Amino acid sequence: MKLSEIKSELKKLTTIAFQLPNGDLVPNHFHVTEVGKITKHFIDCGGVVRTEEVANFQLWEANDYDHRLHPEKLIHIIELSEAKLQIPDLEIEVEYQMKETIGKFSLDFDGTNFQLKSKLTDCLAKDNCGIPPEKLKVKIGEWKPKETSCCTPDSGCC
Repeated sequence: MKLSEIKSELKKLTTIAFQLPNGDLVPNHFHVTEVGKITKHFIDCGGVVRTEEVANFQLWEANDYDHRLHPEKLIHIIELSEAKLQIPDLEIEVEYQMKETIGKFSLDFDGTNFQLKSKLTDCLAKDNCGIPPEKLKVKIGEWKPKETSCCTPDSGCC
């Protein structure tokens, strides 16, 4: 989800809820303590130099149970961050304190809740590292050959 998309969805809401991948909701007294731009400049294992940028939200649970972040306030925070930090319309990454470490999530919206989606590591240079592409796994009884227009078992062409 990009910054423009979250602002559009927030305009339609009266409350904000973030849902973790396990289905639990982030407690409704959370705060967005940071909105920023993170630039990652790195070299992958195949020797390719890469740059990635994301807009970063940090969610934090406080002992402040009397205040709840409303959609219009979060829109204001996002717009202020875009202006002051020169943040373009980037994909959003959300940081949230898990039990022992900070979890990083991508963001989606299901019409009601903002969905924190698990992020996974990956090799960006599989072809350079000799990692074969994943093969399609099917059960033998479920496999069906692709139909072709030139040759079928009854066509006599083979």
